[in-house]
Amino acid sequence: MLTKRIIPCLDIKNGRTVKGVNFVNLIDAGDPVVLAKQYAELGADELVFLDIAATLENRGTTLDMVEKVAEQVNIPFTVGGGISSVEHVDALLKCGADKVSINSSAVKRPDLVNELSQKFGSQCVVVAIDAKQIDSEWKVHLAGGTIPTELNLFDWAKEVEKRGAGEILFTSMDNDGTKAGFANKALAKLSEELNIPIIASGGAGSIQHFTDTFIEGKSDAALAASVFHFGEIPIRELKQALRDENIPVRL
Repeated sequence: MLTKRIIPCLDIKNGRTVKGVNFVNLIDAGDPVVLAKQYAELGADELVFLDIAATLENRGTTLDMVEKVAEQVNIPFTVGGGISSVEHVDALLKCGADKVSINSSAVKRPDLVNELSQKFGSQCVVVAIDAKQIDSEWKVHLAGGTIPTELNLFDWAKEVEKRGAGEILFTSMDNDGTKAGFANKALAKLSEELNIPIIASGGAGSIQHFTDTFIEGKSDAALAASVFHFGEIPIRELKQALRDENIPVRL
């Protein structure tokens, strides 16, 4: 059985790690390079590094920051934010990233998913989807959650899987930063309808929430930020608790 993965997420703005609630009210959470090194040492399975202002500021992810983080970690490392071309992905991988996460650019030009998976392999391509419920339907949002679309979460996820995405990183905007638990019903539906791994994001507040998303949400990995950044849930303690619940994790 494949082990379930625990993934700290570093949301970066102006060279610092930040964290907010429902995508707003951002507060400083530390130096991303220092945090990345700590997480690698503390037993995180992977890291996700998102340059959250890159799309809004119409620029690519900062390469020198990626290089500095990559020098400090020995675990898989996904980079996202403002990625819109094969050339940019090539540069990020050369700087040390293992995978890339694309979001707004994939919606604006879906062929990008095909191009990246054909050039670098689907294992390298994570499609991030930010969605919130509007009139009881999950709608995809772009540019750090600031632009609503008419795209349905499940339809879009199925489309990017067909185009070659290797993983889906689904963030529930309704749950993000609330510490009230992951959107497990939507996650379970994604897991049932797709054949690629689903990473749960948005809502982690307790060890029980991680247990619930692996069991009820059928998630393959769980991503969180503030509970790790501010020391509320130590990763080793979390993994031991998951193992005690017979959830397979790497200790």
